[in-house]
Amino acid sequence: MKLILLFFISATYLMHAQNTVSFEEGMTSPESNLKNIEWLTGHWKGEAFGGIAEEIWSPPLGGVMMFSFRLVADGAISFYEFGHILETGGTLILQLKHFNADLTGWEEKEETIDFKLIKVEGDRFYFDDFTIERISDKEINMYVEVGEEEGTSSEVKFNYHRQ
Repeated sequence: MKLILLFFISATYLMHAQNTVSFEEGMTSPESNLKNIEWLTGHWKGEAFGGIAEEIWSPPLGGVMMFSFRLVADGAISFYEFGHILETGGTLILQLKHFNADLTGWEEKEETIDFKLIKVEGDRFYFDDFTIERISDKEINMYVEVGEEEGTSSEVKFNYHRQ
């Protein structure tokens, strides 16, 4: 009985951990373009981190899909993100920067957080520790691996609905 219980606990953990994948040395990004993820265009809203998370994605133009993100908790802005998915070298890369409520940046001026594309499976785009999943025309999930204490991280799920 203990063996069966251990199996189910392990299987549950492994299924949960498969929403994000880490880019490892030696990997290459698959061919892809913005037409493959154009369905992301629009205004999306959901709940996360005890507040309202909102993303607005522009249609592809000039080789990028631009986005803005804001988190509102307790009636105030917690933080913003601004970024894009960029077509480069026959594949895609997601790049972003974080900003405090007063628009002071988290990253250095010339620095971005980059998520290389690892694989595409149907309507799931696996970037490095960041997955975008289309559930329907009106619902998407995003999964991101976030650092907690030094050397540890956890996967956070954002469930969004089209506005």
